[in-house]
Amino acid sequence: MATQELYIRNENETEARGPFSAEQVSSLVDAGQVTPETLIYDSTTEQWVALSANAELMAVIFPEKKKLVLKHKEIKTLNKPDENAKPITVNDMLAAAEGRTDDTKGKSDPEIAMMRAAKIGMIGATVSLLAAAAGEILPATDAIMSMDPAKLMAHPLILLGILDAGLVVLLGLGMASIYPFVRFRAALGFGLMGFIFYAQGQPTPLLEVAAGAAGLYLCTVFVHLVPALVAAAAGVGGMGMLAWYFLSN
Repeated sequence: MATQELYIRNENETEARGPFSAEQVSSLVDAGQVTPETLIYDSTTEQWVALSANAELMAVIFPEKKKLVLKHKEIKTLNKPDENAKPITVNDMLAAAEGRTDDTKGKSDPEIAMMRAAKIGMIGATVSLLAAAAGEILPATDAIMSMDPAKLMAHPLILLGILDAGLVVLLGLGMASIYPFVRFRAALGFGLMGFIFYAQGQPTPLLEVAAGAAGLYLCTVFVHLVPALVAAAAGVGGMGMLAWYFLSN
């Protein structure tokens, strides 16, 4: 059958085409040039007959295509309900996210850790500025109450104290958008008071203002817990000791 030479033509054609092998005719089927009604020349009867009349050729040229059948398969789940299991509460989910459960220890959500560090930084910056404002304003209370220009000029840090008090209020309202101004305040305070203490040859308050300014600046920068704690401690400690120095002198 594979070596049989076939001549074909359509009913409206007068000239035959060929010779073809059965495989070649099958390729013409894919091209839409051959149908079961196409005529083939039967050399035995010397007549043109429809291709559909030859069952053997039909099986070769028009093979039956296998249908794909999806077999039903039972899907087994590994998650089996436990009647003794307690329902999960919102607190349980928060504890898991924060790494406070046995299964999630060491796997806390980094965003939660960053939020904690940011909160510690804001608290540290607020307390540092509050201590600085106290040290800058309280020694000049009499001058402020009298509004005597001569007395006010004797306390040049009053303006810096007023600025610090304003920043404390804004930070207390949670306005982290003023962090650039807080950084500027840290640099300004270190430059101004650092120069004064350096010119006067006072290393102790110079170190205090350096620690306080550096801590205040870094409180607005760090987003990791341990560095934020160190920065807050430096800011509060430095500004607190500096305030004590101003109040005791």
